[in-house]
Amino acid sequence: MRTLLVAALIALAPVEVAMAQDRMPEIPADKMTEAQKKAAAEFAAGRGTAVFGPFVPLLRSPEVMLRVKAMGDYLRFKNALPAKLSEFVILITARQWTQQYEWDVHHPIALKAGLSAEIAKALADGRRPQNMPADEELVYDFLAELHDTKSVSDATYARAVARFGEQGVIDMIGVNGYYTFLAMVMNTARTALPPDHKPALPEFPR
Repeated sequence: MRTLLVAALIALAPVEVAMAQDRMPEIPADKMTEAQKKAAAEFAAGRGTAVFGPFVPLLRSPEVMLRVKAMGDYLRFKNALPAKLSEFVILITARQWTQQYEWDVHHPIALKAGLSAEIAKALADGRRPQNMPADEELVYDFLAELHDTKSVSDATYARAVARFGEQGVIDMIGVNGYYTFLAMVMNTARTALPPDHKPALPEFPR
């Protein structure tokens, strides 16, 4: 992964301590359209919480927000990969896009699911993690190829299908694509981290 192989340069790059102002903050209830109110209520009923994170900017397009939620209900909670690998995919995606909110939310979830803190630290630093278990190495290699070459070689594809099956491969791509979409939304909207949380990912040199 090109951006994950520049650790030496990252060490020289400053971390953004304060993000730029949120372009699409929460919409006050009295400013919502009827469609937005309905979508927010449907989101809360389904997720058991108010609209948060990437769904805040997405609420500007209520139909898109609800369809993204529906896709996430599967890809986030029910996909065919083990939880540790699913969260690893999310962290790889967050690092690819330097998406601070995504990393902030999913880093502790990944560690709780069993991902090594050392592997997560290497990923955050932009280094290829060392001593990865075979499954994690396969996920990393698959996504590195996909990000770098916009395709996957026959050899890597065959390894992934042999280990995860066709559904697992599609779900892995789905998780990566879903969180790429959310990262694009939040990077554009400049979605703020929760109060008192600091960015954990150094900026890649540009």
